[in-house]
Amino acid sequence: MIPHPVVKARYASSEERPGYVKQLFDEGAEHYDPVVGWGFFGTGNLYRKDAQRRHGLKPGMQLLDVASGTGLMAVAASEVLGGAETITCVEPSDGMLAVAKKKLNATFIQSGAESMPLPDEQFDFLTVGYALRHFADLEATFREFHRVLKSGGKVLILEATRPQGKFGSWLFKLYFGQIYPFFSRLLTRSAKAEEMMVYFWETMDTCVRPEQVQAAFVAASFTEVKRKALVWVFSEYTAVKA
Repeated sequence: MIPHPVVKARYASSEERPGYVKQLFDEGAEHYDPVVGWGFFGTGNLYRKDAQRRHGLKPGMQLLDVASGTGLMAVAASEVLGGAETITCVEPSDGMLAVAKKKLNATFIQSGAESMPLPDEQFDFLTVGYALRHFADLEATFREFHRVLKSGGKVLILEATRPQGKFGSWLFKLYFGQIYPFFSRLLTRSAKAEEMMVYFWETMDTCVRPEQVQAAFVAASFTEVKRKALVWVFSEYTAVKA
């Protein structure tokens, strides 16, 4: 299951998507943190930390942060865990990894999510922060999550979800499709920062609906698959390896 259709203005086929996304993140990595910090009005770290704690992250756990980007989810997790020594970050972008490595004493692996160079049943908890849309295949990725988790291990995915109602969808488009990219360019003077935010909007707009994400978890043999919706925009997906 692909998370969204081909964005023809960016690349011609699904096979070209990973290369485009990697280059976009490599070139925009230095601007990612300030743009995301502004876009979430400075509340991002508090929310990421609270979400991970609420869903069961505890000191002593082995954590895998997939599509870790500049390490924002991992930094929040380290505050819950009391350090980053038990955190492993997997990320395909060189640029994003370079930023993350300045923040954390974690283990870093450059890899896509669909086939990770990690042993079976190693982790207690697995996180993804706002990157579900960038995976090539949801079922294949979730099967890989299932493989690397211990029995009873849990997945937590945070994602932004376009509301279905007309007014909510219009507000979502206005903010993520126009206001956010405009101010990203204004604040950073970077065309790549603006392009990242426009691409984020394009993928959020066409992303598969929550019920399809949950179905992909079930197809990958996860149990206790749930979605918690916050302020009609944000989704917290959770699933457990039986």
